[in-house]
Amino acid sequence: MIYDITHVTRFDYGTHVKFARCNLRLEPIDWPGQRLESYMLRVSPAGRTTPARAEAGLANVTRLTVDEPVRKLTIESIARMMVDRRVPVPEAGDPTLGEIAALARASRDLSPAGPSSYLFPSPLIPLDHAIAAYCAPNLDPARNALEAGIELARRIQRDFEFDAAATLVDTPPHEAFAKRRGVCQDFAQIMITGLRAAGLPAAYASGYIRTIPPAGQERLVGADATHAWVLLWCGPAKGWVGLDPTNGIWMASDHIVMAIGRDYAEIAPVDGVVLGSGAQEMAVSVDVAPVDEG
Repeated sequence: MIYDITHVTRFDYGTHVKFARCNLRLEPIDWPGQRLESYMLRVSPAGRTTPARAEAGLANVTRLTVDEPVRKLTIESIARMMVDRRVPVPEAGDPTLGEIAALARASRDLSPAGPSSYLFPSPLIPLDHAIAAYCAPNLDPARNALEAGIELARRIQRDFEFDAAATLVDTPPHEAFAKRRGVCQDFAQIMITGLRAAGLPAAYASGYIRTIPPAGQERLVGADATHAWVLLWCGPAKGWVGLDPTNGIWMASDHIVMAIGRDYAEIAPVDGVVLGSGAQEMAVSVDVAPVDEG
């Protein structure tokens, strides 16, 4: 499947901002099952962009500098992605969770894609005993890793209610867990908390998911959103397997990975500093359009 993705971020600063420096992690990465065909970044009315190195995680980073007064700023990211990723199928020869944990502890791969970086708590996903106890029944070390992973994702999807008003971007996992409601970021963080508590390497994936309109209705341009899900390392042969606890499904050809990190803070689409005295408002519009559907 080929997708055209348009991700627009608009800032309204209220008063003139004299200077801004931002890190943009909007260009999707190349990852097994997907390939970036083309990419374009537009910034208006002003700004200089330069490539930058990812300080953590797996991301394509662009540094944006605005050094002339602006009241509004629009960042438009346009990507074409080829995605060809099969739905994983658990097999009898898959490693167990216990084997994965041992392999991850023994791994000498210190690259951003290595499992050892994702074994331990991170600033936004700390260890939580209540979440660990909730996830533990699904994570017996003797279980097939893929079967256990998708079972836990589907359990979270059943037990938690999607509610965009229940949490904020900085809501810690224990608050969303106590409410039993939240958004994709919350469900991903809860699942990662449980996996890491069981000694398993789990990463936070940020990106997009294709949304299909109800039968008889047209697809609404700009109605999509960024998405978050979980990657579980399943050994050298299987590699990283994606699990989506918001929808209770595998990561497959409807998912497009933008960046991967230990938690959201490492791979936020936009972050940085702004010098100004007014309040800031941000609006985001995302469109994920299969090319063969026009």
